[in-house]
Amino acid sequence: MKAPVSWLRDLVTLPSDVTTAKLAEQFTATGLTVERIESMASPVTGPLVVGRVLSYVDEPQKNGKTIRYCRVDVGDHNDPATDEYPASRGIVCGAHNFAEGDLVVVSLPGTVLPGNFEITARKTYGHVSDGMIVSELELGLGEDHDGIIVLPPDTAGPGTPAQDILWSADEVLDIDVTPDLSYCLSLRGLAREAAIANGVSFEDKYRQQLPEPVEGGHPLVLESDRCSAFVALTIEGIDPTAPSPEWMADRLRASGVRSISLAVDVTNYVMLESGQPLHAYDADKLQGPIRVRLAQEGERLTTLDGQQRTLSADDLLITDDSGPIGMAGVMGGEDTEVSETTTRIVLEAAHFEPTSVSRTFRRHGLPSEASKRFERGVDPQLPYAAARRAAKLLTQHGGGQVTAETVVGSAPAPHTVSLRCGLISDVLGTRVEQDETLRLLKAAAIDVTALGDSLTVTAPSWRGDLVDPYDVVEEVGRHVGYDRIGMTLPVPPVTRSLDPAIRDRRAAMRAVAALGFTEVLSLPFVSGEELDQLGIAEEDPRRRLVKLANPLSETHGHLRTSLLPGLFAAVARNTSRSLSDLALFEKGKVFFDGGEPAAPRLGVASRPTEEELAALDAALPAQPETMAAVVTGNWKAAGWDGPAVAADWTHVVAFAETAAAAVGVELDRRNAEVAPWHPGRCAELSVNGIVIGHAGELHPKVIAAFRLPERTCAVEFNADLLLGHAVQGGEIATLSAFPMAKEDVALIVDADVASVEVEEALVEGAGDLLESIALFDVYTGDQVGEGKKSLAFALRFRGDRTLTDAEAAEARQAAVKVAVERFGAIQRA
Repeated sequence: MKAPVSWLRDLVTLPSDVTTAKLAEQFTATGLTVERIESMASPVTGPLVVGRVLSYVDEPQKNGKTIRYCRVDVGDHNDPATDEYPASRGIVCGAHNFAEGDLVVVSLPGTVLPGNFEITARKTYGHVSDGMIVSELELGLGEDHDGIIVLPPDTAGPGTPAQDILWSADEVLDIDVTPDLSYCLSLRGLAREAAIANGVSFEDKYRQQLPEPVEGGHPLVLESDRCSAFVALTIEGIDPTAPSPEWMADRLRASGVRSISLAVDVTNYVMLESGQPLHAYDADKLQGPIRVRLAQEGERLTTLDGQQRTLSADDLLITDDSGPIGMAGVMGGEDTEVSETTTRIVLEAAHFEPTSVSRTFRRHGLPSEASKRFERGVDPQLPYAAARRAAKLLTQHGGGQVTAETVVGSAPAPHTVSLRCGLISDVLGTRVEQDETLRLLKAAAIDVTALGDSLTVTAPSWRGDLVDPYDVVEEVGRHVGYDRIGMTLPVPPVTRSLDPAIRDRRAAMRAVAALGFTEVLSLPFVSGEELDQLGIAEEDPRRRLVKLANPLSETHGHLRTSLLPGLFAAVARNTSRSLSDLALFEKGKVFFDGGEPAAPRLGVASRPTEEELAALDAALPAQPETMAAVVTGNWKAAGWDGPAVAADWTHVVAFAETAAAAVGVELDRRNAEVAPWHPGRCAELSVNGIVIGHAGELHPKVIAAFRLPERTCAVEFNADLLLGHAVQGGEIATLSAFPMAKEDVALIVDADVASVEVEEALVEGAGDLLESIALFDVYTGDQVGEGKKSLAFALRFRGDRTLTDAEAAEARQAAVKVAVERFGAIQRA
């Protein structure tokens, strides 16, 4: 919200010592953060002056363009008179919207225009152009470049500096208004806040109740309860050529709004001043009564921006007998807009349901100044007062008179809140006396009565945010001053240690970070196209996407079921910047649609009931916590101590095993074929027979689709399942006093037999003496035969006494026997 300071001072009389900087500090202290202070002073330096066109000659050019060679009187800056020309300057101009005798704005040589564009005398089109007649666009005053600026005849004499004519010395506060303070999206609301901050009175020119229904003007019909009130004033005899007053155009420009025409400027001006959006219809274009109703699915409306829009059955419309003429609270229609020939206007001021307006403008991607205010909440008592204020400005500057008015609907009854006065001090953590509380609330035009320590607060119509006692506490706290609220840290409950789940999660995260992986965070959104690029089958659970009702991007309209697309995007972004050696990981939730019921829409007037909370829980999709990692390029760069080590599948498997080991879990691995991994290069990860994820090299098609480096490897697993098997309170094993017996065995098995299954067989046969087992070699070749492979294992035995060689050999052969029986294994010599 941009607030010109001169406009604020017109609405409230501030002390003389309140500077713009001090006012900005006061606003920021009450939660209305002033992001910057802008100056409306001239950005132009040098001799910018008023000139009078003495004469001109139209000169057609070979390129089809006609230029004008003008003689312009610029007062004391004129060149001396000659036999051919009076005292003046010769200037070439390409515009044609002026005549002899008109006052124009001239930038003389030495002037520097916005964009650091310096004006010099130069020869062009056969003449020396000794300056430049400028337009609004060239001065940064607007976007009009169709013609140069023509000043009113009595503005000033030739040679007068133009800076003071075209610019004011005003300053503008650019304020970030939070959603709960919607009434401050108006000069009216900001003036009230300034009055409270400086302890002065505020006279609200808009504090007028919505009257009882009135008929007699343009007929109105409300067919939806999403519109609680509608005011229509008929104004006739307006001069369509009447310009907007300069002061109004200046204030609109300072507020970031372009001046268009008197009727449009007045509605914008009153909206900025009061906070009530308005709309002007050309009365001669209306056909029959104005109706407020819901759209029929597929209806069409061409809005003021010239776009034809297909409407949804949830859209609230303004219609007449011809069909839709406006999108309620968002934007009017093209068919009934005011034009340069409009002499009769129907002025609309209505109150629409905030959520309806919010859903409509987001559905159509059509944000506007009106919808920004309606979605946050507009004073329901305001329409009539705002319409009368706009009508007064229109008739004052454009002639005509109000001939009829229609009012339908009503405003809701005032809302009251009861609370203990002591609650304010308890919550704020600082002593606030009752007298101060009453003074601050009454200064904000909030009615309050006190009975002992009990307060009854009646929220004014523009304070829809005051719905419970804690809202009143916040309101008092804002004006008491956040600097008075002490910093008191909450006292944590006495516990023995961290929650085991938190401890295990931290242990796993620290372990993988220490391994050399860097954590990244990505947005939890995904598109169906990304799942196609991953090669995920239609029946895969990862296809059960949760659709977002209001996505940030139409291309990513679902919650993710995998962390990998986000990691792949991070890899692509880094490799595009020549960072190719990457080891990235992410921990976050993924979401699976299980056909849960729709979540109920809860009100904000009271705490949800237990039944409502249960219904919300039932509507939540499954959202397991997941960990994923990806590696590319080199794990270790080449250096003096050796060649580079390429990142491969072993590093992503190590990622999962390191996370598991940090919580006392050992993973089992076996070969699998799962998208998006390469068949034959994918490992299934499991704990106690429960599959938790997969790791390996990505499929070449996936690598190409996501623009990843060749041989990229990734891992993804369910962290909740892993941590669910974490060993709690483990004990350190007692060190044995007896030596270990080492035995190695090599077994020839079929090539399709998984090494982990052979290992399980050896463990089963070895018995209790086996302390550890590790696969240390895999061989395929002529020595073992086609379709065969040799697996070499290191077995380590230990007992409660020193084992003899015979006992160790016996245990080894017992292990081999199970492998022979189960897989037909052949022991190599």
